[in-house]
Amino acid sequence: MNRLKKLLSFSLLFLLAGCGPPGDSLESIRQSGKFTVAGSGGYPPFNFYQNDQVVGFDVDTGYAIAEKLGVELDYITSDWDGLIEGLRAGRYHAILGSMAITEQRQQVVAFTVPYYYSGAQLVVRREPDGQHLRPEDMAGKSIAVVTATNFVVDAENLDAEPVYYQDDNQTFTELINGRVDGVISDRMVALKAINEIAGGENLVLSGDLLRLEEMALAVRKDDHNLLQRLNQIIEALHERGEMSAISRKWHDGADISRR
Repeated sequence: MNRLKKLLSFSLLFLLAGCGPPGDSLESIRQSGKFTVAGSGGYPPFNFYQNDQVVGFDVDTGYAIAEKLGVELDYITSDWDGLIEGLRAGRYHAILGSMAITEQRQQVVAFTVPYYYSGAQLVVRREPDGQHLRPEDMAGKSIAVVTATNFVVDAENLDAEPVYYQDDNQTFTELINGRVDGVISDRMVALKAINEIAGGENLVLSGDLLRLEEMALAVRKDDHNLLQRLNQIIEALHERGEMSAISRKWHDGADISRR
């Protein structure tokens, strides 16, 4: 019995040591010389693969933050619907993948101050007569959305049927091929798809923004020191115009770093 108690006590101490004390990630970053963040890798122009490298607005934001931390950036990708689970499991220091601040997410992660602002946009196929579907026409229609995003609720609010995909490369392809009636995504993502992907010229933005979103980095709730330092850096990047410059680079001159 005493042996079992000792074994259990040792196991508990081992687990606690593995978790580390609150705010420990900042020191870990400094010691390792690496700031590891994650995104989906399928969300152009924010984070996407180009010549086997992850690039985009989020990635450049990560490089700017890492520079201020005095370390290198390690940007990894994973399925969107598993990003929060991976963060809580300690697989990376933060999520830097255009994640919107919501009350539901704030129950399990902590968010920095916003690094950009955007919103939900409905996209449909362009009709020759100009009579394309409007938001008020979407009741009973199918709308492609990325799994576990806020866009699911947007589709439901239009009384449409959400159809789930892993990333927006898939959602827009399905719309172009006529398998769904619409896509709801970020407005800037939609504009890039219309302007750059094959068949995008046959798509059109439908209506105004469905709602405005504030995008931020997500960290573990006990990472108080890291959260404080990231807030300082992001605020400095805004004040010095660096976030505006990154935005203009990736969004055809548009500055989405400000409301």
